[in-house]
Amino acid sequence: MESLNELVPGYSFSPKDVSSLRTMLCSTSQFKGVDILLTSPWPKYVGNFGNSSGEVDTKKSGSALISSLATGLKPRYHFAALEKTYYERLPYRNHIVLQENAQHATRFIALANVGNPEKKKYLYAFSIIPMKLMDAAELVKQPPDVTENPYRKSGKEASVGKQIPAPEEESACQYFFDLNEKQGRKRSSSGRESKSSPHPKQPRKPPQPPGPCWFCLASPEVEKHLVVNIGTHCYLALAKGGLSDDHVLILPIGHYQSVVELSAEVVEEVEKYKATLRRFFKSRGKCCVLFERNFKSHHLQLQVVPVPLSRCTTDDIKDAFITQAQEQQIELLEIPEHSDIKQIAQPGAAYFYVELDTGEKLFHRIKKNFPLQFGREVLASEAILNIPDKSDWRQCQSSKEEEETLAHRFRKDFEPFDFTLDD
Repeated sequence: MESLNELVPGYSFSPKDVSSLRTMLCSTSQFKGVDILLTSPWPKYVGNFGNSSGEVDTKKSGSALISSLATGLKPRYHFAALEKTYYERLPYRNHIVLQENAQHATRFIALANVGNPEKKKYLYAFSIIPMKLMDAAELVKQPPDVTENPYRKSGKEASVGKQIPAPEEESACQYFFDLNEKQGRKRSSSGRESKSSPHPKQPRKPPQPPGPCWFCLASPEVEKHLVVNIGTHCYLALAKGGLSDDHVLILPIGHYQSVVELSAEVVEEVEKYKATLRRFFKSRGKCCVLFERNFKSHHLQLQVVPVPLSRCTTDDIKDAFITQAQEQQIELLEIPEHSDIKQIAQPGAAYFYVELDTGEKLFHRIKKNFPLQFGREVLASEAILNIPDKSDWRQCQSSKEEEETLAHRFRKDFEPFDFTLDD
């Protein structure tokens, strides 16, 4: 908490504290900035020149001392949480264009409080190379959406290290998607929605596929003989070239690319299918592993692969994923069991995601390349199912008659667990 009094309580900080910290860190000639800055209060004016900060008015809320600190320390990532809401600002530059040498950009991320009932994002998964290990040219590379520094006026009025109040005039109206509330609602940079919605809202229709889709249930391309169960918003289908005869996919009936883009009612039914499949496989002496690869795919395919309990434990499965990820230099981050994937990945972001029977979850943010068969390769390995020759589904295809037989058997076995038959 910021305090301007001469006597500062133990839980507060003063201008003297901020000045002392800046002097200590910035006094060396080699100082370029810090990699990560963690503060409780938001910096005042952080929304200036940037995308909307939602319900938080950054001209009135936040700490001017933290703004001054961020100006001096030039963090590559600045995290804050006191306003209890999620806000990821567009990156901003730390130099004056054409007047100063290029410097690295800063990304400000505010996170909501853990377990908040609105399910606002309170986790942020990322990887970072310390700036002292980075090539100078790579470090100062500017993101395409970089903005002016929010803590100072641009051009001749700027003064390095000096915090200046934000200009009063409104910036030109831009549009951003509000990722904290109902997805797909467009609102202006002023925080006002561009169009009021009637209340109550109608369920959002899924986007239309740009062309033929093998997984939209209404599409003629769907191999309907593989479909084994149909709900209101989702359906189950046997995986083509599955790792086992009961390897299934949970798919949305409409065209959604990833779990992150699903509407609330679709998410609810996906969770229902997941819980039901866990009970079904448990009754047959198996646990199940779920994974999604949102990379070079156009329609969400949530893979559900059963693993006999006699083969290995859930810990063995987790270890296998982590070990093989390390061998392929893939960073798998473990995320809290109660977290929502929507709190970690934004729509359009490429990622790989694993969910174990225990509720444990592993997440990888895909940046450039990713082995398309990674999930199958891990599960097919000797440590898990011991069927390495089935790591590529194209090597495991059966005839249509065989697939129809397997689908019929699964429908019959699954029927006692089928919640779609309930009134």
